[in-house]
Amino acid sequence: MDFREKIRVAVNGYGVIGKRVADAVTLQPDMTLAGVCDVAADWRPRMALAKGYALFGAMAEHAAAMREAGLEVAGTLGELLSRADIVVDCTPKRVAAANVEAYRKRGIRFIVQGGEKHGVTGHSFVAESSFAGAIGRDSTRVVSCNTTSIVRTLTALKRAGLLARARGTLLRRATDPWESHMGGIMNTLVPEAEIPSHQGPDAQSVDPGLDVVTMAVKVPETLAHLHYWSVQMTRAASKDEVLEAFRASSRIALIRMGDGLDALNAVKEMMADMGRPHDNLYEVALWQDMLTVQGDELFYAYMVDNQAIVIPETIDAIRALTGLAAEAPASMALTDSALGIGAIGRS
Repeated sequence: MDFREKIRVAVNGYGVIGKRVADAVTLQPDMTLAGVCDVAADWRPRMALAKGYALFGAMAEHAAAMREAGLEVAGTLGELLSRADIVVDCTPKRVAAANVEAYRKRGIRFIVQGGEKHGVTGHSFVAESSFAGAIGRDSTRVVSCNTTSIVRTLTALKRAGLLARARGTLLRRATDPWESHMGGIMNTLVPEAEIPSHQGPDAQSVDPGLDVVTMAVKVPETLAHLHYWSVQMTRAASKDEVLEAFRASSRIALIRMGDGLDALNAVKEMMADMGRPHDNLYEVALWQDMLTVQGDELFYAYMVDNQAIVIPETIDAIRALTGLAAEAPASMALTDSALGIGAIGRS
């Protein structure tokens, strides 16, 4: 494949997701990072400069504050967009929706994250389910970490002809690890006020055919999310058949409690030992020895790294919007290879 004409990618928002997207873009053979944009003038943009990334301020006043702090600034967001073919907006919730008008006025393709509503782009993205629908569009929304995991796992069952309906309970981390000193819950659990919680309907924005209901509760920890699922299958199936359905997806990692991976922190420690940047778990980590089948009923649990799972999806969304790949498998293979996805739980 000829990668001489690389797509130039701008990243607006250099936080938890933005810095990971920027790093992932630099690893792709068909993409180049045009630069990153932010509003902060603290240690975070310094890390971007340390990696050799071109740094931009969102507005002139942000660029000025960065320069006053001793940062080398290449310009403002408008100047960054003029260098790019597509922008990935990783700004905080609802900020991206306000940026969309500027992107459309400029005529640049854009991607927003799952904190925004489906209506912002009219398309919601998970590579294994909705890649084809994103081809040729000017924008898409990469759905949230939890929704990504739901669509990945239920799509695997659906493709195997095993999915009738699914009901899930989500134990949601209270805040991102780096912000845990700034707030969050302690010594309590906070149930989401409505059933279904928002993740089920959000999964249906990717695949309207999913019969899925979710319930969620916020818990006092920051490492990751934990999901428990009860699935009504279309027929009786063996545990091995179900595991093969999950194993068919490179982005579902089958792990074992029997290997000592019996808690979220243990899985994160393994990611660190594997040399993953930021201890990233890009896959859904599903416990295969816990998984239980009773006739046509299926029960399983898995872990979701809220900081990492959407990164490969974002890379695939870039390819879908820009035409770098015509089909999901081709894009996913490139992304997986670049990020080291697929080595866990293949045995």
